[in-house]
Amino acid sequence: SMTSIILGYDIGVMSGAAIFIKDDLKLSDVQLEILMGILNIYSLIGSGAAGRTSDWIGRRYTIVLAGSFFFCGALLMGFATNYPFIMVGRFIAGIGVGYAMMIAPVYTAEVAPASSRGFLSSFPEIFINIGILLGYVSNYFFSKLPEHLGWRFMLGVGAVPSVFLAIGVLAMPESPRWL
Repeated sequence: SMTSIILGYDIGVMSGAAIFIKDDLKLSDVQLEILMGILNIYSLIGSGAAGRTSDWIGRRYTIVLAGSFFFCGALLMGFATNYPFIMVGRFIAGIGVGYAMMIAPVYTAEVAPASSRGFLSSFPEIFINIGILLGYVSNYFFSKLPEHLGWRFMLGVGAVPSVFLAIGVLAMPESPRWL
């Protein structure tokens, strides 16, 4: 469910950060619209590669890989100095979203006992909403910083949960189906 929190955070935080990004980087409305909506298209690449990757390196390590993409993407977006730079960060984060949203539910279903599989498989939908809420909370607190710093912190803080995701998943067993 941590992958869903990260996805939700990215969705929620962009809604508030977009105001500051547009002013700070002097983006047009079209550039901002593309920046806001392109994550779903970028995630197609990650989701397309997720199945083969998880068959090759396992479900756990694929989730770690998704966390690495999230981490790099969030940092790149946080340190972006222009539109192409932030789009590269969005691209990398989008690949992580695709990987995570494909493999995390598979991993959950494969490691969960049959009696609670349905219950546990419904968690991602709940945690996406929690992530969106956390993104809004982040927007609120970081909006008080100067314009050029606020949005960078909003986006960059998204790297923190991905570290916990990668470390946490490494402590879990590999799925029996993959083994």
